[in-house]
Amino acid sequence: MAIQLPNIPQTVIAYYATLSLGAQVVMTNPLYTPRELEHQWSDAGCRVAVVTDFLYADRIRAARARLPIEHYIITSIPDYMRYPLKFFARRKLAHADPPRVARVAPEPGVHDFLKLVKETKPAPLPAAPRPDDLAVLQYTGGTTGVSKGAMLTHGNLSANLQQSRAWFTGLEEGKEVFLTALPLFHAFGMTAAMNFPVSIRGTMVLIPDPRDVKAIVRAVATHRVTMLPAVPAIFNAILNYPKIGDIDLQSVKRCFSGSAAMAEDVLRRFEELTGSRIVEGFGLSEASPVTHMNPLNGLRKPGTIGVPIPDTDSRTVSVDDGVTETGSGEPGELIIRGPQVMRGYWNMPDESALALRDGWLYTGDLAVIDADGFHRIVGRKKEMIVVSGYKVFPDEVDGVLMSHPAVLEAATIGLPDPKRGELVKSFVVLKPGYQATVAEVLAFCRENLAAYKVPRVVEFRGELPKSGALKILRRKLVEEELAKNPA
Repeated sequence: MAIQLPNIPQTVIAYYATLSLGAQVVMTNPLYTPRELEHQWSDAGCRVAVVTDFLYADRIRAARARLPIEHYIITSIPDYMRYPLKFFARRKLAHADPPRVARVAPEPGVHDFLKLVKETKPAPLPAAPRPDDLAVLQYTGGTTGVSKGAMLTHGNLSANLQQSRAWFTGLEEGKEVFLTALPLFHAFGMTAAMNFPVSIRGTMVLIPDPRDVKAIVRAVATHRVTMLPAVPAIFNAILNYPKIGDIDLQSVKRCFSGSAAMAEDVLRRFEELTGSRIVEGFGLSEASPVTHMNPLNGLRKPGTIGVPIPDTDSRTVSVDDGVTETGSGEPGELIIRGPQVMRGYWNMPDESALALRDGWLYTGDLAVIDADGFHRIVGRKKEMIVVSGYKVFPDEVDGVLMSHPAVLEAATIGLPDPKRGELVKSFVVLKPGYQATVAEVLAFCRENLAAYKVPRVVEFRGELPKSGALKILRRKLVEEELAKNPA
């Protein structure tokens, strides 16, 4: 069952209905083009898809012959929530006046979601799925190649919920209010913003577009949100919302930040604004996704991903042989072992064998573990930059850049260089109302980085390319630069 919906009630309904039947879910980005849909749905073997009426009309109907779907269940956003349709038009999710396809022009194999709910008599559910049964094919973002379907079982998802609940102690069952702004098609949103609240009978406040800062701020204040899972870009955006200091966000008790490193200044200011505690963590689609978190109470280290969560082992190994364990403070590839780790990649035995070795998941992320066991991500294995034989980790450079008082976001990449092998280039977005020059930024880097790590080039931008889950896409920046100067 493919579910290609923004964060609306029908997404949650379809997700749990599918799992209850013992079928498998493929959460699909609503922004995918027909080409991307063809790859994902054909690879997964999807036979049923739940989509919005305007997505069906705008993208799917013309491509039906190329897609494997036999039955489309069409829903309209106003069916369960009165969200203005013009909102979606502004964000390129719909036409300005999106048609209600299923109700206006029924077609073979096309069914109306609301009509099915109203007119279909519920049948007895089959036997409950077993822990080892496949629940979700969670497709990776494809940032380093073709998108792969991580096979997550019911046991994987259940274990990750139990691990997360054990970490976030003191929650009141039936009383917590979660902000569900993270896209539910992403593993982080699926677990932290949907499965988690459902597991404790919490309330979900659904935000269809994570970029709509006004809707997010209004939702937190109006619905008295207590739990706020988000990415640094969202925390940053809230802090920079006009007159944010005049808005009461004191209901927020706990926040979970992942997907990218958070600047310590952002963490401190957000906690002062709300009175909450931000827990920085780490995860990946292949692990359902959470593997590490900073402690909720006691010692924590901003800028790190914390320590492994219960029943999870992790270590760092040499990027050369993948076996030799690296020492304290020495970068290595992060490998993980635990009950939340996927079964493997769907229909990709070779890729599965590379990722899963001797019971360990090789993440492709480079990390450093300090003497206290706290982990810090320094970059992706495939994004590591080699300058005159020296290794430069993009996350480290970005961390320094984002500690500059005028910098909102940063992304560092490596580009071919005939003399050094690669050169370091950084893209910087300034905070609204702030100014800085390239010379000032470079001077700041020289004070905080070894000479070979200092960017050779700094470019200011209004925004950085991001995925649907608001993760900065360095590969897009690399592609753009290489297109300017092809080898």
